[in-house]
Amino acid sequence: MNSTSTRKHMDDELEIIRSAIMKLGAMAESSVRGGVRALQHRDQEMARKVLEDDDRSDELASWLDSSCLEFIARYQPLGADLRTMSCAIHMTVDLERIADLGVSVAKRALQMSDQEPIKPLLDIPRMGDLVCSMVDMAIRAFLNRDEELAKELCALDDQVDDLQSQVVRELLAIMLERPSTISQATSLAEVARVLERAGDHATNLGEHILFMSTGKRLKASQFRRPIGGVR
Repeated sequence: MNSTSTRKHMDDELEIIRSAIMKLGAMAESSVRGGVRALQHRDQEMARKVLEDDDRSDELASWLDSSCLEFIARYQPLGADLRTMSCAIHMTVDLERIADLGVSVAKRALQMSDQEPIKPLLDIPRMGDLVCSMVDMAIRAFLNRDEELAKELCALDDQVDDLQSQVVRELLAIMLERPSTISQATSLAEVARVLERAGDHATNLGEHILFMSTGKRLKASQFRRPIGGVR
């Protein structure tokens, strides 16, 4: 196989892998959105759908992992191609984990589906929306090798963290005022913690993309608000 033919085969396989990453990203977003909506609307059917769809994202993640390793073994890529494969492998792990965290929210939604809400859910859905926006930005940054977009998504994690802190403060106040709410409030605080972890995994996506684009190991903290300060 001559070099021109080899390059074409590589590009064709790279495109298949990119498409699969895009699909896995959409699954991760769907899992988080579905879990949060099921919780917000006490929708058991939506929660069960999120749980049922989990196998599909696991299968796609497994396929991606194998395909990336086979690509590396077959073509022994260097430079940008090798960084793309490394990025795809690491993104697969984080996207699968985000999908799993959406499942965790859906499980909590099922547990609380027959309980009277102790408060309107506002900030938890906002957390879910932010996480999904970060995943969407990551997929676009990966496909376009967009360094600036990757930096922007890293910075969004500050907002996710702020919302988690706000949720916990409000729930603590409710528990102190109405001890009978402790069980549900604790579950909602756990949901906020789960979404904060999903935000951390989305931030990891940004770091992987920055390495792919620049060849440098850049930390998300470089583009986030300084600890204890304001950007």
